[in-house]
Amino acid sequence: MDDKGAQLREGAERLALTLTESGMQRTTARVMTALLFSQQETMTAADLCEELKISSGAVSGAVKQLIPTGMIERVPAPGSRRDHYRFRDHAWATLMGNQNTLLDSMWNAAAEGIKAAGKESVAGRRLDEMQDFYGFMQREMAALIDKWREGYDAGMR
Repeated sequence: MDDKGAQLREGAERLALTLTESGMQRTTARVMTALLFSQQETMTAADLCEELKISSGAVSGAVKQLIPTGMIERVPAPGSRRDHYRFRDHAWATLMGNQNTLLDSMWNAAAEGIKAAGKESVAGRRLDEMQDFYGFMQREMAALIDKWREGYDAGMR
């Protein structure tokens, strides 16, 4: 591995450690960052096993967790029988957009609580603040993601 490759691998491992400390499973974080920092367009499970020194089962488990998040995707590779994976374009915006489901769930939980407790009760006042906060976040998050995409696609950074 050349110096640039070693630096990329070190950066990937540092980010994986940060993600692990934030609650992501270690192997999942390492697979994600390997694809993010890779100089290759795609990697196979065997490539990931070799690079990360982990089992094919570990790679398979990580891929199964990452694909539904929108961070990575399985892509066709003409002439290859193996699955190929890559870090998705706009993955970060997709991930944040997926957070809207969580924001919606939190807003709905607050609404249910307000309905049960009454808006003027002690719990109702706390739940009203929660509902207001998550409603605000839903509106702002969608607008921010759209604004970022427009600017990024227009080359304005």
